[in-house]
Amino acid sequence: MKQVVQSYRSGELKLWDAPAPACGAGKVLVAVSRSLISAGTEKLVIDLGKASLAGKAVLRPDLVQQVLTKAKREGLLPTLEKVFAKLDQPAPLGYSAAGRVIAAGAGVSGLAAGDLVACAGAGYANHAEFVAVPKNLVVRVPDGVNDEDACFVALGAIALQGVRQAQPTLGERFAVLGLGLIGQITVQLLKANGCKVIGYDPDPQKCDLAKRLGADAVSKSDIRDAAAAFTSGLGADGVIITASTMSNEPVNTAADLCRVKGRVAVVGMIGLNLARDAFYKKELDLRLSMSYGPGRYDPRYEEGGQDYPFAYVRWTEQRNMQAFLELVAEGRVAPKALVTHRFPIAEAERAYALLEGAEPYLGIIFEYPESTGTPVRTLRFASPPKAAGKGSVAFIGAGNFGRSVLIPAFKAQKGITLAAVAAATGLSAAAAAKKFGFLRATTDVEEVISDPDIDTVVIATRHNLHAGLVAEALARGKHVFCEKPLATDEAGLAAVIKVHKVSTGQLCIGFNRRFSPFIRRAREALAGRNAPLVMLYRVNAGIIPKDSWIQNEEGGGRIVGEVCHFVDAMVALCGSLPERLSAIAAKGHDDALTIQIAFGDGSIGALVYSSLGDQSFPKEYLEVFAAGSVVTINDYRQMTITLNGKTKTYRTMRQDKGHLACAEAFVRTVQQGRPPAIPFEELEAVTRATFDIKASLRANAIIKAET
Repeated sequence: MKQVVQSYRSGELKLWDAPAPACGAGKVLVAVSRSLISAGTEKLVIDLGKASLAGKAVLRPDLVQQVLTKAKREGLLPTLEKVFAKLDQPAPLGYSAAGRVIAAGAGVSGLAAGDLVACAGAGYANHAEFVAVPKNLVVRVPDGVNDEDACFVALGAIALQGVRQAQPTLGERFAVLGLGLIGQITVQLLKANGCKVIGYDPDPQKCDLAKRLGADAVSKSDIRDAAAAFTSGLGADGVIITASTMSNEPVNTAADLCRVKGRVAVVGMIGLNLARDAFYKKELDLRLSMSYGPGRYDPRYEEGGQDYPFAYVRWTEQRNMQAFLELVAEGRVAPKALVTHRFPIAEAERAYALLEGAEPYLGIIFEYPESTGTPVRTLRFASPPKAAGKGSVAFIGAGNFGRSVLIPAFKAQKGITLAAVAAATGLSAAAAAKKFGFLRATTDVEEVISDPDIDTVVIATRHNLHAGLVAEALARGKHVFCEKPLATDEAGLAAVIKVHKVSTGQLCIGFNRRFSPFIRRAREALAGRNAPLVMLYRVNAGIIPKDSWIQNEEGGGRIVGEVCHFVDAMVALCGSLPERLSAIAAKGHDDALTIQIAFGDGSIGALVYSSLGDQSFPKEYLEVFAAGSVVTINDYRQMTITLNGKTKTYRTMRQDKGHLACAEAFVRTVQQGRPPAIPFEELEAVTRATFDIKASLRANAIIKAET
């Protein structure tokens, strides 16, 4: 399929070929017929992409601080590698579209193939021939509304939410500052609400259009005098700002236009340094409008499909989308009047050139060829070599970690072919295939797992999918490398155990720390001991927001998803499995905890895992005491070995947590038929230990390992 993308690094706009997306649970697969360029928002994104690295830094100082913190902790070179990996990922453009339903995933009701729908959402309703959109961002188009009107749905919902925030009542007088697409729709919505409206924009053509669409008055110069005349000197009941500028002038102008106790609703992206006196002396009500409405920026609503109760949240973003289309059906809003240009998707670059040129524009529509047949979900970039079945590796998942760490680690190994990369979004798969040289890109995971010419599968998806994919791949006789964790619950682990007993495939989990040069050197220093180890592992984990996928069912939580690394490192050091453990968490913080583990050989480990520290402080610190020796590892960049009063220090130029060595060990076991890189009983025991840690926290008790 064709899709419009922009390079984060160069800012270059391209029309890419990518596999059509998969229609997962809770999503709707749509063949797009029309999509709308949101000129204001998309131009900001494009300008950011075209800026130099220094320019990007000026525009996004928050990201600069994150990079500096990461560089201090992990080193400059690894941080830059991750930054450039992110910049190299093409960004999809567009977030408002309409088309016909091809398929509805599990959990989607009320929609069937052939229905005309409108879709919204950055990253979902893109400028692409096919899109897979979460169900809460899709609405059926009412009778009498065509796809060209319907593709305005996102901007219409944004405008409608801004009007709701301003709370207009019949007969009130409102000013709208900025008469772009959202401003023009806002004028019409206010008129539909029984208000008198004055619009302002320095562009006379936009003022004329607003007048034709119902504005009672317009101004292209001194809005203060015009508004004073319009309100008989009393001031506007409310002002809605739909302009886009970093200047503080719009918000302070709005204060001047308002009456005492008036309302100012901010919809556009503007500066917000307020002139205090104007707001204070009039006791104005300043309200920010949250894009489409309640549900926006809540992954449980947008991605998870959890709706808000109608009785308590009357107007969610989906209900705003539906209400806007109903107003279009009633003739109260006329999106088609805002269209100035139409382009076939094949001429996308010419369409975006309008944003940089002198030709006036407003609504720019992309038109798509009529969909026929089944969407193509696999793209081939090269033919496999004759011996494709030997060392033929496929990746399932192409997220940030996969692109920046795992794929490069496997690409560096000799004797393998990067045969296929599968991802839920075709763009991610195609971008990874082009960058790393995969033979094909696909959104069809089943095609990869069932391919007899692929003998090894690397799983780098979100955590809740790991166990199912591991079990399926092992059942097909594949060798499997899975990024941690192995499973997020007992049922998933049981399924893997059952299949592993009869599978001929090798299995390795990405417990990379045991393969780091530091842990390996520590094991050498501790070899031949005749006493148990006492281990202290401190992890300054940092904060992950509670609404992150890592913290919910997809991630399994931080204990299952990350603490497994540190338990495994202690297992590798003492060479013994956990026998019993207990855990206690800080009040109100289940990701700030201490864990005590007793191992079968008599060793003990204390793990302090905290989300409460300063992220600029080193993340990991390990101390091991045994038989008169002490080993310390500081953030996998430095270690000391103290024995007989002498201390030896080892350092590396860059942080090395063992990712490359872990991939190498797995590939070597597959190619040479060696024993597993990590014994399965250790994979199982570490996974169960994370479940037991959670159980200990719940029960406030010591948990004995299952035998």
